[in-house]
Amino acid sequence: MKQGLTDQQVQERIDNGQVNISKDNISKTRGQIVRDHTLTYFNGLNLFLAAIIISTGYFTNLTFVVVVLCNTVIGIIQEFKVKDVIDKLSVVTVAKVKVIRNAEMKTIPVEELVLDDIVFLENGNQIGTDCKVLTSQGMEVNEALLTGESEPIKKNCDDELLAGSFVVAGSGYGKVIRVGNDNYSTQLVQKAKHKNKASSQMKDSIEKVIKVLSIVIIPVGFILFASQMVAYPDDRGMAIVKTVGGVIGMIPEGLVLLTSLSFILGVGKLATKKALVQEMEAIEALARVDVLCLDKTGTITTGELSVERVYPYKPYTNEFIEEILGCMAHDFDDINATQEALRGAFDKIKDLDIIDKVPFSSKRKMRSITLSDQRTFVLGAPEFLTSNERVLDRVNSYSYQGYRVLYLGETIDNVNHAMALIVIQDCLRDDARSTLRFFNKNNVDVCILSGDNPITVSRVAQLAGLRKADQYIDASILPEDDEELYKVVEHYRIFGRVKPEQKQRIIKAFQHNDHVVGMVGDGVNDVLALKDADCGIAMAAGSDAAKKAAHIVLLDSNFASMKSIVNEGRTIIASIEKVSSLYLTKTIYSTCLCIIFAAMRQSYPFIPIQLSLISSLAIGIPSFYVTLESSSMLSTGGFSKHVMTTALPCALTIIIDMIFINIFGNWLHFDATQLSTYYYLTTGFVSFVVVYIVFMPLNRLRGFIATGLTVLFFAILLFIPDFFSIYSFLNWNFIYLIPIFALSILMFGILKRLIYKLYSQRKYPF
Repeated sequence: MKQGLTDQQVQERIDNGQVNISKDNISKTRGQIVRDHTLTYFNGLNLFLAAIIISTGYFTNLTFVVVVLCNTVIGIIQEFKVKDVIDKLSVVTVAKVKVIRNAEMKTIPVEELVLDDIVFLENGNQIGTDCKVLTSQGMEVNEALLTGESEPIKKNCDDELLAGSFVVAGSGYGKVIRVGNDNYSTQLVQKAKHKNKASSQMKDSIEKVIKVLSIVIIPVGFILFASQMVAYPDDRGMAIVKTVGGVIGMIPEGLVLLTSLSFILGVGKLATKKALVQEMEAIEALARVDVLCLDKTGTITTGELSVERVYPYKPYTNEFIEEILGCMAHDFDDINATQEALRGAFDKIKDLDIIDKVPFSSKRKMRSITLSDQRTFVLGAPEFLTSNERVLDRVNSYSYQGYRVLYLGETIDNVNHAMALIVIQDCLRDDARSTLRFFNKNNVDVCILSGDNPITVSRVAQLAGLRKADQYIDASILPEDDEELYKVVEHYRIFGRVKPEQKQRIIKAFQHNDHVVGMVGDGVNDVLALKDADCGIAMAAGSDAAKKAAHIVLLDSNFASMKSIVNEGRTIIASIEKVSSLYLTKTIYSTCLCIIFAAMRQSYPFIPIQLSLISSLAIGIPSFYVTLESSSMLSTGGFSKHVMTTALPCALTIIIDMIFINIFGNWLHFDATQLSTYYYLTTGFVSFVVVYIVFMPLNRLRGFIATGLTVLFFAILLFIPDFFSIYSFLNWNFIYLIPIFALSILMFGILKRLIYKLYSQRKYPF
C-alpha cells in the first residue's frame, strides 16, 4: 500500500501555504451582509434627500429616515440569523476525499488537501484539486463542468486530473500537483460550479423597475422642483420639502429589502425542512416548476436492490455463472446499488486471473472482464448487449412485472452469447404514492429519466400512481434532431435507457417548450441535467459532483420532503408577489403625480412626513407581516400579474382621485390645507384598500391587523392633524370624503376588471 505523507510533512505544507484552501462559501460573511444592506443606491438617495430637508429646517419631515433605518436593521438581523442556520447545515455538503497519510486511508474535506497528497478517486467523486494519475483501474473522467464536453475521457498513468471534473467510471490513485490558486484555472470555483443560474422572473422584473426608476427619478426630481418653485415663489424651503415628498414617494424603499429578505427567510425555512439552498433564486424556480424530472431510484423506489433469481442459459453451469458473477461483483471498486445487490447475492469463489477489465459507466451500460485465457465476459443492460429475440422476450416479461434485468454474456468473435439473466427487485417507497399524488394535484408533470428498461420503469411508476405512466419510450430511439425532440418529449412521461447527455437534452427540450423544469438526481450521471435545469435538486447522500451542480440539496435525501419544500417555495414567492403590490402602488402613483403636478405647476399633494405614515402603516407593517407569516398561500400567476391587476388599478384610482379633488377643490375655492387634507385622506383610504386585497383571503388575524392599522391611521390623524399639516377630518367641510371614498372603491373595481381582462388577453401596452 502507498505510504502517503506523514503528519509532519502535511504540517510543513500547511505552514508554507500549500493547502487547498477554498473560498467557495454558500453564505456571505457578516461584513458582506452589512454592506449589502447599507451601501445601496436608494439608501444613498434617501440620505441625500435627508440632508436637503435638514438644510430647510423642516425637521419633522425627516421621519422617512427612520423607516429606512428600521428596514436596514431588520434586514441585517434576519440575514444574520439565517446565516447561522446555513453555516451549521452546509457542512453536510462539503466535499470529502479519501487520502493516504501515514500509510493509512482516511477521509478529509477537500479543503484540507495539501501538495503531494495521495488521493483515492472512485466513481462519483468530484476532483477537488489538480492531480496526476498514479494508478488507474479503468478510470474515466467527465470534464463537462470545465469544458462543456460531455464525452468521458479515459485516464492513464501520468495523465492530469483537473479540479472540477468528476469520475464517471473506474477508480485510481492520484497525486496532488496543484492546490488553491495554482490550480488549472484561477476561476476554478466558478467553473466547477458552472450551471444555469436559477431563473427568477420576479427578481428580473423588480430589477427592471429599479433600473427605470434610478434613471427617471433624477430628471423628474429637477422638473418637480422647478414647478414647486413656481408654486412657492416666496418659500424655497417648502418647494424643496414638496419636491422631496414627490421623490420619496417614487422610491420603493422596502421592495428590494423585502424581496431579498423573503429569499433569505426562505433559505432559513427550507433549511428547517432539511433542504439546503445553494442559490437563493432557486426558491422561485422551484415554486414555478411545472415539469419535474427525476430518476426512479431513490425517488419512487428505495434504491435498495436485491437479486431475486438467476435464469441460466445452457451450456453454462450455475457454478460457473456464480463464479463469474462473484468476480464481477467483487473485483470492481466502483460501488452503486446494483453492485451492492450483486455483492450480497454472490460470493467471490476464487481469484480469477484477470488481465483486463472495463468498469461500468452510464454511457456503456455494461462492464466487462477478460481472463488470461482470453475469454471475455460482459454484464449490463440486455438491450445494449444482445439482439437475441428469445432472450429479449424473457427480459420484457420480467420488465412487465416491474423487475430490473441484467444480462451476463460471453463475448466470442464479437458476439455476446447469453450465460444468464439476473433478475433484480427494486422496492417501492412507502411515500411514493402520496408524493406523486401531490404533484399531480398541483399540476406538475413528473417525468422519469432512468437508465433502466422503460417497460420496467413504466410498470413501477404505474404501481406508484404516476399520471400517464403508460406513456414510455426507449431513449435509444429518441431523435437526434433537436426540433423533432422538442415535439417528442411532450408525449412521454417515462424515458428508459437514458444516457447522461440525453437527460441534458431532454431537460433543454422541455425548457424550449416554455416549461420551468426541475431535476432531481443523486448520481454522477445526473450532473449534466442538474446543472442545466431551472432548479437542480440533489440528494445529500449522492455524489459530490451532483451536489456541486445542484441549486438545492435535500439533506435527508428523501424525495417525499419535496412536497413541503415546494409548498414552502410557493408560499414564499406568493408573499413577495403580494408585497410588491403594496410598494409599487405608491411608486406608480407618486411618479405619475410628480409629472402631472409638475406640468400643471401646482403644489405637489404630499410632504415627506405624510408619506412616512402611509409607508409605515399601509405598506411597511403589512409587508413585513406577509413576509414573516407562515401561511399556505400558493403562487397564483406571477409578479407581473399582481402588479398589473392590483397595484396598477389602485394607483390609477389614486391618480384620478387627485385630479378630481384638484378640480373640485379649485371650484369650491379650497385653501391649500383643505386640498392637502382631501388628497391625504383619500390616498390613505385607497392605500388600505390595497392592504385588504393583499391580505386576501382574510382570516381572523389578517382581518384584525388590516382593520387595526386602518383605525390607527385615522386615529393618529384625528388627534394630531397639525403634525401632518392637515385639518381635522371631523370638520363638516370634509363631508364630501364619504362619496369620494365610495366612488374610489367603485372606480377601483371597474379598473381592476378592465385591466385584468386586458392582461389576460395580453393587449396591455407594457
